[in-house]
Amino acid sequence: MWSTWAVLVMGSLSLSGCREEVKPTPPVSSETDWVDPGRYAVCRLSYGSAHTCGDEASFERIGCDTASLASLPRDGIYTVVYRTEHEPPYIDSGSFRISGDGSLDSFLGGAPTERRVEADRFFLSITRRPSLNVSRRTSLVGCRAESNRLYGCYVTCRNGSLSGVGTFMAVKWERRAGEAESSGLRLVSESFVEQGKPVDIYVTQGHAYVVSTSKGDEPGGLTVFDVSDKSAPVLKKRISLPTDNYWNGAWAKGNALYVASADTGVVVFDITNPAEPQQVRSFPGTGPIDVHTVFVEGDRLYGMSPSPQPKTLIFDIQEPTAPRLLGEYAVPGAVESPYEVGYPHDALAFEGRLYINHWSSGYLIVDVRDPEHPKRLGSFAYAYATSHANAVGKFGERLIAFEGGENWGAHLRVLDVTDPTSPKRIGEYKLEANASIHNMVLKGERLYIAHYQHGVRVLDVSEPENPKEVAYYNTYRETDPGRGESFYDGAIGMRVPGDGYVYVIDTSRGLLIFPEP
Repeated sequence: MWSTWAVLVMGSLSLSGCREEVKPTPPVSSETDWVDPGRYAVCRLSYGSAHTCGDEASFERIGCDTASLASLPRDGIYTVVYRTEHEPPYIDSGSFRISGDGSLDSFLGGAPTERRVEADRFFLSITRRPSLNVSRRTSLVGCRAESNRLYGCYVTCRNGSLSGVGTFMAVKWERRAGEAESSGLRLVSESFVEQGKPVDIYVTQGHAYVVSTSKGDEPGGLTVFDVSDKSAPVLKKRISLPTDNYWNGAWAKGNALYVASADTGVVVFDITNPAEPQQVRSFPGTGPIDVHTVFVEGDRLYGMSPSPQPKTLIFDIQEPTAPRLLGEYAVPGAVESPYEVGYPHDALAFEGRLYINHWSSGYLIVDVRDPEHPKRLGSFAYAYATSHANAVGKFGERLIAFEGGENWGAHLRVLDVTDPTSPKRIGEYKLEANASIHNMVLKGERLYIAHYQHGVRVLDVSEPENPKEVAYYNTYRETDPGRGESFYDGAIGMRVPGDGYVYVIDTSRGLLIFPEP
């Protein structure tokens, strides 16, 4: 998930999620997440018209098949890919929900300010005020419909002036053809998380530590469950700080719990009493800093920071509750050119190397044996990259990495990284383009994926070139609270700690626990 550091060129189409729109990078792999099909619709904005920015009348629909709009399903959740009019284009992802009587309608996380969904018309518009001096308006107009897909144009406005324009494609969300609720996975318990939007989890000492980001005016924080009885977790504690509650990642070592904060870096808790975390302090303690994710290997803690300067922090945690900053790794040009270079979103350390998902730069491999002088060894890049999460393991004599983005069309890539200077793609795993993957965990020869609206997916990767799905659980139900408010909705975080169970965080349902298949 992405925080407020990003400034969207398209006018902040996404309210939640962790990404700015994607500017293409020079491709290394031909297998991209998104291939530009050209403009999605023939409608256009009427520049120079007397109409107010965002009004339905400001769109020209010459050539549109408006009669086809009558066939569009009028009740459901749609995920959306937006394509800007730039050359080359950028993309962004979003969602909206429509209902027969309009009572369940949602667009960019709120009820539309204007709505006209009729036999030959489709128009949604929402105006929001993020501050007293700023007004943002986003509007969609339909041009044609084909089955469960809507094609049209969009515009974004800031304080009444044009800030973004382009075309879009929306696809109605439906469970994958032929799938039941589950196969090979059995739900043993479900625990709702009261605060914010739950996004990540760490399990240790018989307790599950769930972190949440803020959601609108609702603060996030830390929720602690006693999971000694997997069939009946017990809520033990909620923690939320007034000015520091966008918490996106968690990890632990011994009696220390590390929480990634968008405001203060890494928040450290003493969990000597696991049901009663005691806050110690935040690191590195050098001023406001956004740490988005954390990872622990041995005596090292890594904190991936998108801002104010994109870099990865490297801490010594031989004394777990008192991290000591050893060094940092920053990609040259990330501050000056954030769209092209990106920022560290997540990372995994393995045998002296740090594998960093560096968003638009792709997947980086860094030698961190000398933390004061990290050295980049190689990378794997692709056009429209949003490199987001990864897992690494040994398969015989080979070192294999599993890498994925977070975007429209994002899917799993299998890379041979035995030679870190020349990673090679050897396999892939793809589902429908309108739901992104998010996190992943490698456990032996099983890869567990939190796949947003596609729920939990379990792959047999004993032959890395040919990942085979062996189990799934569709966590996504349209009847759950808040569904359709974001593209980043559904199964989002997971852990497989080795106790025989899989712990999954769903953005609406909370903590779900399954026996390992």
